[in-house]
Amino acid sequence: MTILVTGADGYIGWPAALRIANRTDERVLLVDNFARREWVEEVGAVSATPVASIDERLAAAEETLGITNMSFAELDLTDRDAVDELLQVHEPETIVHAAAQPSAPYSQINGERANYTQHNNMQATRNLLWGLEENDMTDTHVIETTTTGVYGAPEFPIPEGGATMENQGERDDVPFPAMAGSWYHLTKSHDAANLRLANKQFDIPISDVRTAITYGTETEETREDDRLKTRFDFDYYFGTVTHRFCAQAVAGYPVTVYGKGEQRKPFVSLEDAVEGLAQLALGDADDRPDDLTVYNQVTRAISIVEIAETIAEVGSRHELDVDVEHFENPRDEDETHKMEIEYDRYDDLIGGQSQSFEEGVADIFETLTRYSDTIESHEDRFLPGVLSED
Repeated sequence: MTILVTGADGYIGWPAALRIANRTDERVLLVDNFARREWVEEVGAVSATPVASIDERLAAAEETLGITNMSFAELDLTDRDAVDELLQVHEPETIVHAAAQPSAPYSQINGERANYTQHNNMQATRNLLWGLEENDMTDTHVIETTTTGVYGAPEFPIPEGGATMENQGERDDVPFPAMAGSWYHLTKSHDAANLRLANKQFDIPISDVRTAITYGTETEETREDDRLKTRFDFDYYFGTVTHRFCAQAVAGYPVTVYGKGEQRKPFVSLEDAVEGLAQLALGDADDRPDDLTVYNQVTRAISIVEIAETIAEVGSRHELDVDVEHFENPRDEDETHKMEIEYDRYDDLIGGQSQSFEEGVADIFETLTRYSDTIESHEDRFLPGVLSED
């Protein structure tokens, strides 16, 4: 049996691959084209944590964790012929598809980046799905990390997957409408629709894992060796809000809340995100899905102001003097929207949240204070509008 993990050099993909390989004797094949490293360099940013080469990572996994069942293939998933060859040679029974250009702000820079993001993300997923169909591998379980961003920001509680529609006295369950708010998020809305179509037309078993905003620096495996650390982006384009705020605090820079900051968004810790993917990838053969299941990969919803205040409080324990300042919001969003989202199915999958948000922030500070020089030398990347011309 082979488990294929795409985007395996990425923030979630790398620790997920480690978790999966550490819990099984089956072969785990990692696939990536290192594009994330190039995108971050393109905007003049850098990971706060040093990111080892893939060879160093694999060596550390074997030396530190005794993992000998991981291998790596450098491959661009938008190349259909390359994907066909990959599937034909390795015949994976499970695919954890975590490869994507994941930044909404990056996709919004200009038309070139919007086009690139949509082509890159959707072409990769289509190639995998059609590759399975055309190579007679439709029993392969496809687990894709989409995003809770596909739901947009509705005023009603968000279900875990579909919705119930009623018209003229008749009711039916339908896919949740694509209400994404960026060119990136819309790629995942299209992916969700294509996953559903592939399940209906090809009978491919699908787990659509709608990942919330993820925070954290470590998992159980990455703590064991610095060479195993995953990346930590903190710039405006690739740093999520919690990561950017924590990096600002470490650099002595004001925590920049855009607008009122009262909007509440879904979050999940890196540890809990990785655990869910591992549970799905390593489930018993008898438990493998034969349909499409949606998981809201969420453990709680948090307001932006609460994030900033928590970071200020936890930062003080690390002898950091954290100021919270409000700036004009460059994004078109409701600054008071209180998102409600259901996540019972995902909560049951991982057995409940393993780490509170406060503990996660403390964990981030524990790591970032070691790399304060890197953060301080790139503090101009906290705000939008600064791009590399190279």
